[in-house]
Amino acid sequence: MRRRQTLPLLAGLLAGPALVRAAFAWPDQPVKIIVPFTPGTGPDIIARFVAERLTAKLGQPVVVENVAGASGNIGSQQVARAKPDGHTLMSSVNTLVMNPSLYKNLPYDPVTDFVPLGLTAWGSLVLVANPNQKPTTLAELIAAAKAAPKTLTYGSPGVGTPHHLSMALVETSAGIELLHVPYKGTAGAVQDLLGGQIGYMFLPVHVSAQHIRAGKLKAIAVGSPQRLPQLPDVPTLAESGLNGVDVDMWYGFFLPKGTPPEIVARLNREVAAILNAPEAKAAFEAQGLIPATSTSAELGAIVARDRTRWADVVAKRGIAAE
Repeated sequence: MRRRQTLPLLAGLLAGPALVRAAFAWPDQPVKIIVPFTPGTGPDIIARFVAERLTAKLGQPVVVENVAGASGNIGSQQVARAKPDGHTLMSSVNTLVMNPSLYKNLPYDPVTDFVPLGLTAWGSLVLVANPNQKPTTLAELIAAAKAAPKTLTYGSPGVGTPHHLSMALVETSAGIELLHVPYKGTAGAVQDLLGGQIGYMFLPVHVSAQHIRAGKLKAIAVGSPQRLPQLPDVPTLAESGLNGVDVDMWYGFFLPKGTPPEIVARLNREVAAILNAPEAKAAFEAQGLIPATSTSAELGAIVARDRTRWADVVAKRGIAAE
């Protein structure tokens, strides 16, 4: 009698690990990385680099899908509403935390509706000027702006973009007012900056460096906490007098809220291994990006901090999305 009772018990114990493995049989279908922006943007470049290599690590196809529109809100909402089973990720940038302050009734919350997977990269912005502008240092720019508010002009790819809010942060920190000229995209703004129709602009380092070296633009300050290897002679905003101010753009992967922690941990390890490989540095540098990794909690802290920081800038400058 005891033997008959013991056999089923042993069978159950032996089957236990197999049942646990089956319950967490992930991934069991293709994994999708949604990019809420157009092809060729930073989040897209990062997603495609990772997807190609993550496919081999997971044993399932990892595909990239661009769901652009409304400054990333359409794709972000789709991920927020996706099934939290680890088969849907999002490759995003710090506009994710800027948008709640710019758009009313946003259908998602960047802090509570996503699980941060980890950082993927940092991108640097450079404050540049048309060479014909007389103020060519940050101190001179601040002095001129205080003497004649809203006469010096700066461009951006649009209202609420990181380029725009970065300059708004400079205005708030320095106590000055400039005249903002928003464009529909970077290309037109750069063209007018080179032509002298606008005076200043924050630009990604890989966009600005070539024009700086050619003498077509003057670098005033870099938005990073440290000087950039591409422009070692250009001071930071902090070195130029704005203590504690930096406008680096962070990039990261996110998952829908409720994704199992086991899946988050596995994906974090696999993605970090890809980003820490030497080939990542070479591929990212060409786009002005620096590969980065972090824990889920570390990215979560950055998201919470920056949401508050940019909300304060938007409120003080009275900025609203068009």
